[in-house]
Amino acid sequence: MKSDTNRNRKLTGYALGIVAAATYGMNPLFALPLYADGMDSNSVLLFRYLIAVPIVAGMAAARGRSLSIKRGQALPLAGLGLMMALSSLALFVSYTYMAASIASTLLFVYPLMVALIMALIFKEKLSVQTIVCLALAMGGLYVLFRGNGETGPLSPPGTLWVMASALLYAIYIVGVNRPRLKRLSTLSLTFWVLLFGTVLFIAVGFSCGGISLPQTPWLWLNLVALALLPTAVSLVCTTMAIQRIGSTPTAILGVFEPVTAIVFGVTVFGEVLTGTDIVGIVLIVTAVSLEIAGGSVKTQLLKIRRLLPHRHAGN
Repeated sequence: MKSDTNRNRKLTGYALGIVAAATYGMNPLFALPLYADGMDSNSVLLFRYLIAVPIVAGMAAARGRSLSIKRGQALPLAGLGLMMALSSLALFVSYTYMAASIASTLLFVYPLMVALIMALIFKEKLSVQTIVCLALAMGGLYVLFRGNGETGPLSPPGTLWVMASALLYAIYIVGVNRPRLKRLSTLSLTFWVLLFGTVLFIAVGFSCGGISLPQTPWLWLNLVALALLPTAVSLVCTTMAIQRIGSTPTAILGVFEPVTAIVFGVTVFGEVLTGTDIVGIVLIVTAVSLEIAGGSVKTQLLKIRRLLPHRHAGN
């Protein structure tokens, strides 16, 4: 019974990790129309977080969850809010230097950064399975990147912004799983991370020339969607996934973020999916499938081995 509960908990964690990554991959879908309207990165993110705060608070109220925190949790939450906000800002700034699909693809270096942080700082041993999955996923992303070469050479400033975003997000993912915050409810953690992030964007806005507003109701709807899906839903699901399956598997499931960007590029913006793109996607999905099925495959192999007759040394 306990093993069934643990298996269900892990399966739920994998599903939540996929939802978190896929919804986060919707950032360009809602952000680019706002850029086209003349809004700057900080203003877009300010309203994204500002709208998401009451959404998460409403979710907590509906589930009867308290948003209160202990005194010793305020500083770590402020740090996480800062990491998440700066990661978001770096990613959104990169959209002004390069195609959003390329930026979303490059952002996926963060699982490797998470794995390295866990190994170098927290002495977490990297399994062969995880290393293989990371290699396959990175190979798939490299193929996707090469397949989109017609967009032109990478912008050095844009690449630096994406790398900064990836590193900050990796630190956030590792920080969420630290003992001091592990018992904090998902909604409470998400609420405070967003609230501290909002304070940062307000400070940046007033110190850097003000805050711009969307000009039409349709663009306000874009902001609401940006606050709901890539922010509230993605953050809640990310935290819940980390608490169920850990930082490294959650990071690996982030492969669905660039895949989502590609899907929307084809279906919404009419981009052509080439054979190279398909190869890259297959590699990524294979990596994720191996990570998810790895434990159950190993269990089944052990069961089969026990059914086979043992060979004695004298035979």
